[in-house]
Amino acid sequence: MARTTSHTKRSLIGKANSTIVTATAVAAFVLIFSLVASKSLFSQMSYQNRVINAKKKAVTQLQDNLSARDSLVTSYKSFVDRPQNILGGDPSGSGPQDGDNAKLILDALPSVYDFPALATSLEKLITSQNLQIVGITGTDQEVEQQSATTSGDPQPVAMPFQVQVAGSYDSIKNLVDLFDRSTRPFQVQTVSLGGNQSNMTMTLAAQTYYQPAKSFKIKTEVVK
Repeated sequence: MARTTSHTKRSLIGKANSTIVTATAVAAFVLIFSLVASKSLFSQMSYQNRVINAKKKAVTQLQDNLSARDSLVTSYKSFVDRPQNILGGDPSGSGPQDGDNAKLILDALPSVYDFPALATSLEKLITSQNLQIVGITGTDQEVEQQSATTSGDPQPVAMPFQVQVAGSYDSIKNLVDLFDRSTRPFQVQTVSLGGNQSNMTMTLAAQTYYQPAKSFKIKTEVVK
C-alpha cells in the first residue's frame, strides 16, 4: 500500500512537472512571438511615419513651387510687355536696339554654344563702323561643349576670340564703345594699336560668354 501511494505521488509530481514545463514553454513562445511581432509592428509604424513626413514635405515643396511659378509668370509678362525695351528700342521693331526684353536677354547670354553666330555678330558690329575686317579668330569648341550637361545651377562659359580691324581712329574708338555698351558681355583682355589717326589698325583680344540652359528635373526618393 505504501509503495502504491509513493508511486502515485511520483506520477502526480511528474505530471505536474510536465505541465509546468509545457506551460513555461508555451509562455516563453508567446513572449518571444509577442516581442518579435511588436518589433515588426514598431518598425512598420516608424516606416509609415517617415513616408507620411516625406509626402508632407513633398506637398509643401510643390505648393511653394506653384506659388513661385505664378510669381515668375507675372514678373516675366511685366518684363516683356513693356512699350520700350531696356535699350530704349521698339519691342516689335527690327533695328539694332529693337526687340522685346526676353530676346535681348537671350542675345546677351545665349543658352547654346555657337561660335559661328558669335563671329557673325562681331562682323556686323565691325562693319557698322565702316571698319575693314582683317581677321576674326578663335577656337570653335562646339564638339567639346556638346558634351557639357545641363544642371540645376549652370555657370557662364567663356568664349575667347580675337579681332583685327583697320580704319580711322574715330571708327575704332566707336567700335570699342560698342563692345562696352553691348547687351552681350564682352571682357576685353588686350588691345594693340598701330598706324596713324586716319589709317589705324587694332588687334583686340577678348572673350564673351554663353550659359547652358538650366535643367528642371523631377526625381524620386526612396524612403528607408
